[in-house]
Amino acid sequence: MTLYKIKESLDQRETEKLSKAAALSGSGVRRLNEPFIDTGYRQNFSVDVDRILHSLAYTRYIDKTQVFYLIENDHITHRMLHVQLVSKISRTIGRYLELNEDLIEAIALGHDIGHTPFGHDGENFLSKICKSYHIGHFLHSVQSIQFLDKVERKGKGWNLCLQTLDGILCHDGEIHNQSLEPSVNKTFKTLEAEIDEKKNNPATQLVPMTMEGCVVRMADTISYIGRDIEDAIRLSIIKRSDLPRESVEILGDTNGTIVYNLVSDIIMNSFKKAHLSFSTKISNALKRLKTFNMEYIYLNPEIKKKKGFIKESFKILFERYIEDLENENRTSVIFTGFLEDMSDGYIDSHNYAEIVRDFIAGMTDKYFLRHCSD
Repeated sequence: MTLYKIKESLDQRETEKLSKAAALSGSGVRRLNEPFIDTGYRQNFSVDVDRILHSLAYTRYIDKTQVFYLIENDHITHRMLHVQLVSKISRTIGRYLELNEDLIEAIALGHDIGHTPFGHDGENFLSKICKSYHIGHFLHSVQSIQFLDKVERKGKGWNLCLQTLDGILCHDGEIHNQSLEPSVNKTFKTLEAEIDEKKNNPATQLVPMTMEGCVVRMADTISYIGRDIEDAIRLSIIKRSDLPRESVEILGDTNGTIVYNLVSDIIMNSFKKAHLSFSTKISNALKRLKTFNMEYIYLNPEIKKKKGFIKESFKILFERYIEDLENENRTSVIFTGFLEDMSDGYIDSHNYAEIVRDFIAGMTDKYFLRHCSD
């Protein structure tokens, strides 16, 4: 049996074993045809997983803030661990719902690749700067597509499947949904339109085109809600007894019980269906817990003590690199560390502000701080 025949048998097995709502590997569509993939033995979404794993942006997850930054504690969640948790939780849900685990893994591993240093605070600071330079709002979901599609491989991009890119763009883990039904029949033209819409109006709510994308979006919330609570308790920002009683009675008061109850509920309410859903009781409990986290953790001034310094640093670095580009300062790190050997296609299609946005967004926390002191 040839290797291609094995691929055909795997594709056939998906047809027989997966849910009718699942995205089959054979349905994966790329911007550019790749004969090596079309005639090889690798399935489409499995290829996407490997390409994301081998991206430089994925490597930089290891030193990117999840919630708490500039804190000396090795046991606090960083972006890499969060992404791994999303991948594991979403693949667990996908397995029980008979969905495509390769597509789920690709979306999960790539969903936060566009995050700035210093988490959502960094994202907000960079967004205001980008808006002032008239290049639209900055959103990490949009930037994830930018990195994977247009920056990686010196501007060539990874030529990922539409289904993977769509799931990454539409993950919006901060939005609360009791249920999600895929918005099917999208194209690359749809993807570009949704990117433009999101950059112009960040409040725009996008819906993934696949059940797999919907799973990752729900799993994003499941993975961070309890984990952030444990981190906040570890840092003495809150006490376990502070958690809202109405949510604790339904979901529990530890990350383990919260994850278990949320995953169990979504599987029970979504099995053999063409949409994903929490029960009303669980959804309401989760919504209350998200409100609690926002007030007592994410907006807590105790974790914002260095916010002013980080905000000013974003402004200083952005202006510095704009000036370096305008003056063609070839000794600047934006030339030596980012634009060196970059494709003409990338350089010709991006103005100075967009280039600086991409450079700063891709920085790790330590790299950002190192260049603040230069």
